[in-house]
Amino acid sequence: MVKMHMVSALNSALNIAMKENDNVVILGEDVGVDGGVFRVTENLQETYGEERVIDTPLAEAGIVGCSIGMSLNGLKPIAEIQFSGFSYQAFHHIKQHMARIRQRTNNTMSCPMVLRAPCSGGIRALEHHSESPESFFIHCQGIRVIMPAGPYDAKGLMLAAIKSEDPVIFLEPKKIYRSFKEDVPEEGYEIELDKANVRKEGNDLTMISWGAMTRLCEETIEELEKDNISVEHIDLRTLWPLDIKTLVESVNKTKKCIIVQEATRTCSLSSEISAQINERCVLNLEAPIQRVTSWDLPFPQFALENYFLPNKTRIKNAVKKVLEF
Repeated sequence: MVKMHMVSALNSALNIAMKENDNVVILGEDVGVDGGVFRVTENLQETYGEERVIDTPLAEAGIVGCSIGMSLNGLKPIAEIQFSGFSYQAFHHIKQHMARIRQRTNNTMSCPMVLRAPCSGGIRALEHHSESPESFFIHCQGIRVIMPAGPYDAKGLMLAAIKSEDPVIFLEPKKIYRSFKEDVPEEGYEIELDKANVRKEGNDLTMISWGAMTRLCEETIEELEKDNISVEHIDLRTLWPLDIKTLVESVNKTKKCIIVQEATRTCSLSSEISAQINERCVLNLEAPIQRVTSWDLPFPQFALENYFLPNKTRIKNAVKKVLEF
């Protein structure tokens, strides 16, 4: 085991994948010589050469379109969109081609590729650099959507995603890139896709989170425990397909539920989770499901981002509301 932050864990995963499989290629803006804007691909071009770690023009549609063609011809591309807010320039390729190849070819072809993108806020970034766009991609049927909550998960999920026979959107919350370290094996390992992680068992209520919000929830739960509040905490890991079975089992046990997400509220993943839990658990619920989200506004300039994003106070207020209902 080695102490790694998420950047190092992801870099380790990519290095292992490229070493094990000559068909794995990386492409994107500044991924080669500079090692990526956050250094996730650092030293990989030096190790594997310019033909496997490819610096592309500033053209997101070109990056994704070329990756789809590579995938259909036997390569395993790992494409980087420098910030998730710039993925919309490639949305046509993602929605109409990347997600539909298997269906379009009547299951005779697939599009095994990984599209990486730093996402979410909390680092005082500029406009279009703090997006939480997971709901857009979840609505592209045929794509798996993943968002890790820490270094250990990031490495295991990335290695599993690279081996997937279906396209994967891999969203990486920037706020936790370097904010903490975890024990991570130096060798390769995989974390099961499409399976949520029960990070902590509890009895009073179920708290569901993903990405950077998982860390925030853990810190809040530590404070709630001082008041003898027992929280069962679930991190989704794979956002879609949704592991509704694990969520339902937990909510049927605790009978109360809070969902914490960084994305804005309306038509979001939290909306879908709330609907699916209500469809399956309504007779067991003892309080309305509460959602703690960002506000339904464009992401603000950095002076206001701490007012925009969920925080411990808002989570605690939601806990109080469900427990006192």
